[in-house]
Amino acid sequence: MIILGIDPGYATIGYAVLEHEKAKNLLVTCGVLKTESNVEFPKRLEKIFKDSADLFLIHNPDVTAVESLYFQNNQKTAMAVAHARGVLVLAAQVAKVPIFEYTPLQVKVAMTGCGRAKKNQVMEMAQKSLNLDFLPKPDDAADAIAIAVCHAGRLTTEYQSHD
Repeated sequence: MIILGIDPGYATIGYAVLEHEKAKNLLVTCGVLKTESNVEFPKRLEKIFKDSADLFLIHNPDVTAVESLYFQNNQKTAMAVAHARGVLVLAAQVAKVPIFEYTPLQVKVAMTGCGRAKKNQVMEMAQKSLNLDFLPKPDDAADAIAIAVCHAGRLTTEYQSHD
């Protein structure tokens, strides 16, 4: 199964493509999609849609795992990220790829075992759990890996419950 993990944003969107079979995960690729701050917001959303649609075409994922939104402080940023996240979900829907959502707490617990894990802990556990010879950077890409691994863990649990 190919899982596309997405860490939503509007300036930087993390993505990770994970191949999952039973309890084994292999990172196919990870990275970020970026938009420029000097471009008007609707055009940034259009770029996010086009770039994410390309991810679906290139990698042909079976499922998409997306982090649900959680904001403590800045409402303006929250609204912009919510718009961008909606565009990402739309791209998955247009590609006819099922969408699964996970809270930041679920993702951190799945990746590190701790819901209060810091960014560097998520990056280090992504590296260790996937046997990578590099530390996944930037943190948006590492977060996307963690989101994909979170979904893979759910699948592994389902496999084990059916055995």
